[in-house]
Amino acid sequence: MSGHSRVSSALGWALTILCNIVLPVVTYNLLTGAGWDEFPALLVSGVWPVLETAVSLAWRHKVDEFAIMTLIFLAITVLVTVVGPHSTRLLLVKDSAVTGLFGVVCLASLLAPRPLMFWFGRRFGTDGTKEGAERFDGLWQYAGFRHVMRTMTVVWGVSYVLEALARVGLSYRLSTATMVTVNSVLSYAVTGVLVAWTILYGRRSAARGQERARQAADASRAGAEGEPAAPAGSGAV
Repeated sequence: MSGHSRVSSALGWALTILCNIVLPVVTYNLLTGAGWDEFPALLVSGVWPVLETAVSLAWRHKVDEFAIMTLIFLAITVLVTVVGPHSTRLLLVKDSAVTGLFGVVCLASLLAPRPLMFWFGRRFGTDGTKEGAERFDGLWQYAGFRHVMRTMTVVWGVSYVLEALARVGLSYRLSTATMVTVNSVLSYAVTGVLVAWTILYGRRSAARGQERARQAADASRAGAEGEPAAPAGSGAV
């Protein structure tokens, strides 16, 4: 990764953390401290993630599938906020509904020809070129690779559904002020753990796949030379 890319990535993460965790909590506390009711304070504090999405779209100068997905989730949030009863609990629960919906979409995508994590891997696991995407697409022919993509999709889907259920329960047990912080931190903590697990699992699976390919090549050479070969391993991709 070039120095420019690292700087852009760091700025992107800083903007995400600022607009999705820090500013919503600070805004809510400032407004309620100034005498605002909980509902309008919570509503105003939710503007920051919308602003972050708009800035990101302007920064990249393009709308990709992930920006579209974000806008769809934002539309769901606005619909729940406007149509539903004006209560702080509903505004807290709607965040859980959005992440829970993403988990359900992950699980439902297992019924599609290729699960959702395949497309995430294609987007973030390649160099962004047409050739890189084609190489990634070609991996689908291997059973081990398909198993890895489906396993990742199951883990992400189940994790987000459980995270959403946990946040709904906490929304009715914790104070609004506490839940504003929990909502902001928990979703990113879960995402961070999932990203770390995905990277580790992907690297281990790739290493097992390379070892299996090496053993298969050794077996092929040994067969051609009329020598006995060691049995190939059974690792996934």
